[in-house]
Amino acid sequence: MTTTTTDTPAATTAETVLDARGVTMRFGGLTAVKNVDLTVRSGEIVGLIGPNGAGKTTFFNCLTGLYIPTEGEVRYKDKVLPPKSYKVTDAGVARTFQNIRLFNNMTVLENVLVGRHTRTKVGLWAALLRLPSFGREEAASREKAMELLEFIGLAHKAEHLARNLPYGEQRKLEIARALASDPGLILLDEPTAGMNPQETRATEELIFAIRDQGIAVLVIEHDMRFIFNLCDRVACLVQGEKLIEGTAAEVQGDERVIAAYLGEPFEGAPGAEEVAEVEAAEAHSEAAHDEAAADAEATDSTTSSTDGEDR
Repeated sequence: MTTTTTDTPAATTAETVLDARGVTMRFGGLTAVKNVDLTVRSGEIVGLIGPNGAGKTTFFNCLTGLYIPTEGEVRYKDKVLPPKSYKVTDAGVARTFQNIRLFNNMTVLENVLVGRHTRTKVGLWAALLRLPSFGREEAASREKAMELLEFIGLAHKAEHLARNLPYGEQRKLEIARALASDPGLILLDEPTAGMNPQETRATEELIFAIRDQGIAVLVIEHDMRFIFNLCDRVACLVQGEKLIEGTAAEVQGDERVIAAYLGEPFEGAPGAEEVAEVEAAEAHSEAAHDEAAADAEATDSTTSSTDGEDR
């Protein structure tokens, strides 16, 4: 598959924040992502598009430590990212998910504070004994969280339960929680999914504001008008391979991109059965990951309970 890449002169002089090289992800005999290279530089908003089953979310998962790539490497500011999602967040990369993953029974403020935990340094004993250092850090975290809620326009709902927010505001809250970790790069997985035009426009303005704070942005989106208005560069994945990368005008005018979205075959294009197999493999892997996380949480809870009985 032929890949086209175009960089603007200004972009090439900026610091490289994300550098993914030869990223490949296989599920058994299926290849969901194949030899994908992608860079994101400071001050950039980069879009990732492609039809269903193209491997976009799988690629995101490889970038953020949810999956360990079968081949290739992912660097953040020239350091290879560790294969653990919480360590990737600690390194400076945050993300949102296609399906909202808020703590519904926690308040809006508490949700943002959860995202802040990677930047808190006070130890267990300071927290248990309520030492002055714990109080200072807790106050600083709340101040930062309220600043973020002000930034996204939800400060007045800080004490509301997350589940009671309208859909568009839940999306905003998830972005605020990601920003709470002070990332240098934020990955947004379909941030406008299910939104009306007014909410979509508000999200576009929010992403521009995030970029203006010096945070690089990589975004997956199916809304082509939104992505082409928003992004400095756009990459298109088809069957896990990068078909083209360039400006919005270059990508939306490429005949192969048009054919892929219209479902018309072109040389090297996958068949419907191949697409379905990859989608099924991705779904199975996601389910396995969620089950493993739940088992780990249950184990931690049991261990903590046992430790308490021993004491």
